[in-house]
Amino acid sequence: MTAEFPVPTMPAPPVAVVGLGQLGGSLAAALVGAGRQVSGWDVDPAARAAAESRGVQITRELSGVVVLAVPLPAMTTALDGLTVDPDATVTDLGSVKTSVLRTVGAAYGSRFVGGHPMCGTERSGHTAVDPDLFTGARWAVCLEPDTDLRRWLRVAEVALAVGAEVVPVTAAEHDAAVAAVSQVPHLLAAALAAAAGDAGPLALSLAAGSFRDGTRVAGSDPDFVTAMVEGNSGPTAAALARVQERLIRPWPELIAAGHTVAAAHTTGRTAGPTGRRALRAPLDRAALLALGRAGGVVTHRRAAFVEGWVPEG
Repeated sequence: MTAEFPVPTMPAPPVAVVGLGQLGGSLAAALVGAGRQVSGWDVDPAARAAAESRGVQITRELSGVVVLAVPLPAMTTALDGLTVDPDATVTDLGSVKTSVLRTVGAAYGSRFVGGHPMCGTERSGHTAVDPDLFTGARWAVCLEPDTDLRRWLRVAEVALAVGAEVVPVTAAEHDAAVAAVSQVPHLLAAALAAAAGDAGPLALSLAAGSFRDGTRVAGSDPDFVTAMVEGNSGPTAAALARVQERLIRPWPELIAAGHTVAAAHTTGRTAGPTGRRALRAPLDRAALLALGRAGGVVTHRRAAFVEGWVPEG
């Protein structure tokens, strides 16, 4: 398969991060550490000051790759009052992609490339900044039929620069996938915590590792979680229905099925298959999406292709 067109390697453009809380502040700090030119803006003076102390230039004038690292409800107004270079590539870190594509994508057309790093903690705000947050994390970068491949690569290069692994995906595919592995787990964590609370203080006093791990994300900002699950309500409802189907099956069957999947994957931020096969893929939309659909990732950008891996088998 040949590339759709040659994509030359060019000097890395500057990156401007709008929203300097945990995700945006961590990205800006990581990029500064990687030697990239980084600017940023946040409506919170404390977040601006914290980012500036880490080497981020604070400005309202944005160019290069502009990253929207703001809550989903603020996505459409995040750039109000700011000056965006007409040639800038605009991306985001939102946990839902289809709705952002309909709004921000419609406003910026081929200049917009959706993105979502699969990392973060239950903490939030500029005090939760961690420059290593993205190391080894998966970062979905959306590739739609009208996506400009050159701009897609610019966004992918930002993710690679901070140690993430890029997953090429469409917005619709992303939303269906993260409903199962992100949004439903938030709902289940909330349900588990609430049910344990109903069981009384004795149950909570005996809670140990399995309860702690199962309820960790229940400590996230409720407004953030609500916006995330309601913004992706259709796929989340479908994924939750699949979980409910599993729960009514015989318990030994349920336990065995879950163990089989868990045993085939590592756990944690770098979750993935235990067996991997290295490959090269051309800079071609179909080839990149096939890589993502197979559970693979991009780890390096070369002049005329990308390198990465797919799960064995």
